[in-house]
Amino acid sequence: MRTAAVRVPAQSRVPERPREGERRRERDVAADASTVGAAARGEHTHSEVPLPCPPVENPPPRAEAARPVVQRASVRGQILAALRTALVEGELAPGEVYSAPVLGERFGVSATPVREAMQQLALEGAVEVVPNRGFRVVRRGTRELAELAEIRALIEIPVMLRLARTVAAARWAELRPLAEASVRAASTGCRATYAECDRAFHRAVLALAGNDQLVQIAEDLHRRAQWPLVGGPVSRGRADLVADAAEHTALLEALIVQDLPVVQSLVREHFAGG
Repeated sequence: MRTAAVRVPAQSRVPERPREGERRRERDVAADASTVGAAARGEHTHSEVPLPCPPVENPPPRAEAARPVVQRASVRGQILAALRTALVEGELAPGEVYSAPVLGERFGVSATPVREAMQQLALEGAVEVVPNRGFRVVRRGTRELAELAEIRALIEIPVMLRLARTVAAARWAELRPLAEASVRAASTGCRATYAECDRAFHRAVLALAGNDQLVQIAEDLHRRAQWPLVGGPVSRGRADLVADAAEHTALLEALIVQDLPVVQSLVREHFAGG
């Protein structure tokens, strides 16, 4: 005897749908949990809205921490410039010892930037370290000045002669403002101001060679040649500065017309004068 197929009424299949909905909700919850877990682990997810990072309690003051470094470097640079000016002006006497705390009081700063600036001057040969005392200004004589002039001539004269042959007159003419600035600085009698203008003119001339190392070495030698000699006040007065600045103008004119003998003579005389 065949068993009749049992026909399930449509109403009896309705209870199955809630179970399917529950399974879908369970799958969604599991997927959400997986996404949250991946986000917590720092993994990339494809959720439409990424979970925001929780606010950091007491975040490290990055900008505030960087500010003292910049400020300290700025103070150090200002102190270094002031000390170089004092050297050129003869305010820091050769052979005398100066302590960082005393100079710091003079400039209204702590001893730290003064000590850092003095260490830079020690590297440049302007001062020497005296343990437990400070820094002594190096004594310089006429022999050292003559040696510096000889070295500068050996380096710069061949370069300037080569540039005189190759650089167009218009390029040389562009340096006239620097030469004129040195003349104005010399007329004031301020040795420190003239020293800066003097180096700026020579730096611009040598820069036309396209050799940064040459410019750096030549400027270091030039700066050393500007320090005062031992034995009282600075020897170069206003008349000496004016004569020195006039050589800049004469040298520039000789370079423009490519007068090589005059260029060589002027540069050699200029170095001998400091």
